[in-house]
Amino acid sequence: MRLNPDCIRDVLIVVEDNSSFSKLVTLEDFSNSDIFQKYDMETISYHIRQAKESGLLLGATFYLGGEFTIQDLSPEGHKFLANIREDKNWTKTKAIATKVGSTSLNALASIATNVISTAINQHLGR
Repeated sequence: MRLNPDCIRDVLIVVEDNSSFSKLVTLEDFSNSDIFQKYDMETISYHIRQAKESGLLLGATFYLGGEFTIQDLSPEGHKFLANIREDKNWTKTKAIATKVGSTSLNALASIATNVISTAINQHLGR
């Protein structure tokens, strides 16, 4: 399956919206969001696994029958999502990734950090 950066972003948003110190994120939380209007279960599960393996999620565990639990975003997951949460920043990040020919999670995270740094410098008049 090909990595879909938009699905990774959507997964991270659902996890952030539904996790807390004492609550795991479950399939039910995903079902209560609009993510299944965009992607099927196999695609979402694949992207959860990719986000976990990339260090963006903590405690993602899969069970028979398609069930899963996710503890939370990792610090890197919070950082990445903070940089791409705003649609404007996400659009710029994806456009640059497309131009350079890499939409790997590492490339997207690096580009997003630079997009934010540029925005900060512009805001500060540098």
